[in-house]
Amino acid sequence: MTVSRLEDPLDIGRVTLPNRLYRAPLLECAGTDSNTVETLVSELEPAARAGAGLVCQGATIVADEGGCAAPGMTRVTDPEFVAGLRELTDRIHDHGSKLAIQLEHGGLRSMETWHAAYRDANPTLQQLAVSPVPRPLRLLDRLGFLDYDAHVLDTDEVYDLAANFGRSAAMAVDAGYDIVHIAGANMGIVHQFLSPFYNRRSDEFGDGPRFLEVVYDEIRARAGDVPVMTKVPAETAAPPGLGPHLSEDDTVVICRRLADYGYDALVPVSGSVVWDASIVRGSYPARAWDDERYQSGYESAFGGRLRSRLVALGNRVEAWWYDFDPAWNAELCRRVRDAVSVPVLCEGGIRERGEIDRLLGDACDAVGMARPFYAEPELPARLLGRDANPETRVVCESCNNCAVPQVTGAPGVCRTPAVLRAAGEFRKSGAYDRPGKPVDDVPTDPEG
Repeated sequence: MTVSRLEDPLDIGRVTLPNRLYRAPLLECAGTDSNTVETLVSELEPAARAGAGLVCQGATIVADEGGCAAPGMTRVTDPEFVAGLRELTDRIHDHGSKLAIQLEHGGLRSMETWHAAYRDANPTLQQLAVSPVPRPLRLLDRLGFLDYDAHVLDTDEVYDLAANFGRSAAMAVDAGYDIVHIAGANMGIVHQFLSPFYNRRSDEFGDGPRFLEVVYDEIRARAGDVPVMTKVPAETAAPPGLGPHLSEDDTVVICRRLADYGYDALVPVSGSVVWDASIVRGSYPARAWDDERYQSGYESAFGGRLRSRLVALGNRVEAWWYDFDPAWNAELCRRVRDAVSVPVLCEGGIRERGEIDRLLGDACDAVGMARPFYAEPELPARLLGRDANPETRVVCESCNNCAVPQVTGAPGVCRTPAVLRAAGEFRKSGAYDRPGKPVDDVPTDPEG
């Protein structure tokens, strides 16, 4: 049996990645304006310059309005705007890396559900829903934490939504993106089609994977033979009493079906039926919640000081419930890899080179990291460099201080002094240097 190494190339469809390390999708907070390209270049190019085989642009929205799950998400619906992203794709390709765009619609997770100030500013926006809102979420609506005015898609509208994915994919491919990545987890609209917790339809889309098949057909018809990959969720971390939900067995069956249908790669992930800390396992981000700079933003997002504090309390409980578990998706990925013949990508809690080496060729064909890039934008240089060894480890502490302020529109950056100091020491020692690749300044909290 051939042993896969991190430095080995990998074929995803017709695209060959130069190695098997990738920057997983993160929220870049780039928006959709004249500064978007500059922001995306500053966020994504360091990973390519440092040698990542694949760089994934975070979730980008396929609708003209609504559908954003968090502030600062980019929309890919205007051909002129998307054409301008060629500057980004060229910059990534200059370093030999490949670039994927992750396409998304938030559905019931959209800001028009949970962000109080956004909802007040956009009173006519309705959430798109696969089926009527599940009863546990309606309870949160009655308690005032969420606000649902959902529009359940009819069959023709589901086809129209799938066409939006196809149109956005075609524009992205024209702008030079190498791979289309469908956001199929984390409570986005695709996840909601797949999940029996949300999907109670009686038409053909009551068969959840059917939506991903139609999306695939739309991409193929509009964007040609660009490689297409998707996340596929298992809802094994669902809180007790919330169901029905997707088991690991269900996820393996869905992955086998999607691979047979033509998907070029799969990213199995375990999480919940709702958007919670199961997808960002780690410590309770006390520093971020207590930071006075963000208090007014939290109150604006959650509808007041009391509700903001209750959300923080819920985050504390979730952080205890979903304690950090290294490589928490590995076993699910291993099961899927045994069932399909396309590459399986693994992410979620992978923090060490030795761990990567154990996963490759066993649980997966490529390994991704997300939050560690907030602290080390040029992390691949350390993991792929000649001095890398099994003990080479990221400086990220999975404390989540990077992520929580994003609900206020703040950028995703590391805000933990000890972690930033560790990254700074590596930078001073030249650990991020590559021949001919200038190194940026040490990452710092841009808000001071």
